Amino acid sequence: MIERVGAVVPEPFSSDPFLSDPIVSEPISSAASGAGPVVVPPPTPDEAGSRRGTMDAGLLILRLAVGGTLLADGLQKLVGWWDGPGLAGYRDELADAGFDHAGALAVAGALGEVAGGALLILGLFTPVAAAGVLAVMINAWCIQQSTVPGLAYFEPEGIEYETLIGAAAAAIILIGPGRIALDGRRRWATRPHAGSVAILIVGIAAGVGVWFALNGANPVI
Repeated sequence: MIERVGAVVPEPFSSDPFLSDPIVSEPISSAASGAGPVVVPPPTPDEAGSRRGTMDAGLLILRLAVGGTLLADGLQKLVGWWDGPGLAGYRDELADAGFDHAGALAVAGALGEVAGGALLILGLFTPVAAAGVLAVMINAWCIQQSTVPGLAYFEPEGIEYETLIGAAAAAIILIGPGRIALDGRRRWATRPHAGSVAILIVGIAAGVGVWFALNGANPVI
């Protein structure tokens, strides 16, 4: 008998009695035959980082631009820097726009822009900061839109600025801050998933809820 790869095969007839012992062959490797699965090792951190290319640098530029703009805008409202209205002027603007509790909302809005802008620059608590900025921009969009009849987009009367900053904040929530950030070592900072979508929905709901709860006007008509 001839044993091949675990199977016993009858030996061909031979008149030589010395050839009556079985012949054992080496088993065929599954890797050599190509039948087995090929295991690919996971990429090392250096390899994973190199595959991102210039993405992290681009996200840093985006965060600095959006965060810096919001920080300056918030300081205009909070302390009146750069010919800003200051807290009293901002409160009057909200009251004229039809908001209830304009004083408390002015403080919350100014602090939200300052804190959100600073956190975006640092890349710290980035999804929460961007969601707060998005909520503020939704209300700013509604205020700006309600001052003119119809849908006006271009500045100075339109909602061009509010749309751009709000969309950038939403993009940061979904993309993440990148590796060049204080949040950079967190997994969601470079591979955001369903949690980022949930935070985006919360930011939109907060902005829309504040508008209809404290103002209630139709911003389009």
